[in-house]
Amino acid sequence: MAGERIRVVIADDEPLIRAGIRMILTSDRQIDVVAEAANGREAVEAARSHGADVVLLDIQMPVMDGLTAMGELRRVVPGTRVIILTTFGERENVLRALESGGAGFLLKDTAPAELIAAVRAAVAGDAYLSPGATRHVIDQLATGRSAGRAEQARARIAQLSVRERDVLGLLGEGLSNADAGRRLHMSEATVKTYVSRILAKLECENRVQAALLARDAGLGLQE
Repeated sequence: MAGERIRVVIADDEPLIRAGIRMILTSDRQIDVVAEAANGREAVEAARSHGADVVLLDIQMPVMDGLTAMGELRRVVPGTRVIILTTFGERENVLRALESGGAGFLLKDTAPAELIAAVRAAVAGDAYLSPGATRHVIDQLATGRSAGRAEQARARIAQLSVRERDVLGLLGEGLSNADAGRRLHMSEATVKTYVSRILAKLECENRVQAALLARDAGLGLQE
């Protein structure tokens, strides 16, 4: 979408949070905040009527919660990318949202530059993994994985080549393509090609799902 405006809907039931996010996003000349929503139902309608590229979606909202709204967004406007707004205390909801195809998640106190980067990454068809916050949350999610879940994950990644597993492991650590390339002595473009191949083989919608699968399988864990 080089040169095109990015249409964003902000959905959160707290007006001050919406105002803060709007201020940050509109500082980027390529981003337009086309609507705000105070609940999930409003978010779906706003995304549909404005043709939103990205919806920043809070999980805990009245009328229709974020997880339900996410399912509706995928049905009504399947091309719209969803970024989850969350807190560390919403562990199970975060897991469900990411496994349902969310284009990443942001903590509500995330740095302004990360917020803008997440929106741009979502529009580019990527999922934003904040190297610090996401790694922490994935670690927390990984602590609750069952033996059966780990076994299923290992079976799924068995089809990957050794190099693909290396790249997947770094996704599980929350590394960007550039950082993974430096670690593996590859160009960023080569890593991106590997990531696309991994997502296709594992039938993951985005790198967040792949990262969670890596953690379930025990890849990317720093012992």
